[in-house]
Amino acid sequence: MLIAAFPAGPWGTNCYVAATGPGAECVVIDPGKDAGPDVDRVVREHRLKPVAVLVTHGHVDHMWSVAPVAGTYDATAWIHPKDRHLLADPMQGMSPETTAMMLGGSYEFAEPDDVRELTDLQSLELAGLSFVVDHTPGHTEGSVTFRTPYGVEQGHADVSEVLFSGDLLFAGSIGRTDLPGGDHPSMLRSLRDKVLPLADDIVVLPGHGEQTSIGRERATNPFLQDL
Repeated sequence: MLIAAFPAGPWGTNCYVAATGPGAECVVIDPGKDAGPDVDRVVREHRLKPVAVLVTHGHVDHMWSVAPVAGTYDATAWIHPKDRHLLADPMQGMSPETTAMMLGGSYEFAEPDDVRELTDLQSLELAGLSFVVDHTPGHTEGSVTFRTPYGVEQGHADVSEVLFSGDLLFAGSIGRTDLPGGDHPSMLRSLRDKVLPLADDIVVLPGHGEQTSIGRERATNPFLQDL
């Protein structure tokens, strides 16, 4: 399995490109601001064809380039229905700080031509990869995570799955809940019901910062220990 990652834009949002290997179809996860050129670089370097854009949640730092990337490659965008409105109107989910950062600019947002909605525990078969969708509200109402197998067939018997966690779970921390649509009790329920039951060997690829694992976070993350 091929997973390429890079931080995009002023918020350093991790964008991921995942494929079964070079020369294959691929999915793009959370293309934030200025992600387009790096997506193109990864696609060209590994001879990939994007067929889907997966969005963990509708905040502007994660979805800024969804429409351009989906349009460039004629790819389908996938997002939870409770965050879908943010694709065309991300201002509804912004903090005052983010709004201030964007003041003075002229920005237009619109849904991609092909948008499909995600559901809890949905199984997606995209680009030869299998993803399980978990609805994990708290950071936003429509936050989701994506899990995909990553084990013996990739030569990594010590890793059963990879979790694209968006802004649910970070190395040593969790997502904020003080933005529009955020809810701290929902965040704690998502962590308790969707994260704690997962296997320790799952690698976590978060929306910001370094990768980690469920085992590491279970042992050291104070927000999980409190649960």
